Amino acid sequence: MRIVIIEDDPLLLENLTLLLRGEEGITVSGSYRSAEDAMTAIRSVQPEVMLTDLGLPGMSGVELIKKAKEEMPSLEIMAHTVFEDRERVFSAIKAGASGYILKGSSPREIIESIHALYKGGAPMSPKIARKIIREFQDDVAGEPFLLTQRETEIVKLVEEGLTYKEIGERLSISTHTVHTHIKNCYEKLQAKGRNDAITKARQKGII
Repeated sequence: MRIVIIEDDPLLLENLTLLLRGEEGITVSGSYRSAEDAMTAIRSVQPEVMLTDLGLPGMSGVELIKKAKEEMPSLEIMAHTVFEDRERVFSAIKAGASGYILKGSSPREIIESIHALYKGGAPMSPKIARKIIREFQDDVAGEPFLLTQRETEIVKLVEEGLTYKEIGERLSISTHTVHTHIKNCYEKLQAKGRNDAITKARQKGII
């Protein structure tokens, strides 16, 4: 595989280059200390894999990932960084990174992760994988509580086919109040209308 490395720490860049050059099946096509230099070079180098730091001078690693992916959609990108905060992790993945390993990983872990990425995997340091799983679990756990108790009541009555007036009479509240609650439900569920709201409420386990 043809790989490029972007790392602003000269010693780490040299070590990574030496490590990967010594690995069978890997050709280091370029080593760069900035995103700008990398973007200028990859057009002619045409790498298959990119290993990049996120905390780069000038253009950030996340910006580099986005621009490189736009220019070369088939490029496989691995973030190699000290950052493990939620915002940075998800920004890199959203920008186009399919792998995320933390600095401090062993040489063998780095090499195995790069091979896995090249073969279509999504290698991540265990700590990062756990963060993503927890984020997903927290989102799912929170969805049934997205609406207030009253809003949930009203959505269930809408599902039964009751009109605003009938819902108001059932709950002893005004039609205007029913309308306000339903408007809030649509916004929270990001629904475009009655049927969409019911569908999304079902999907999220609210009704």
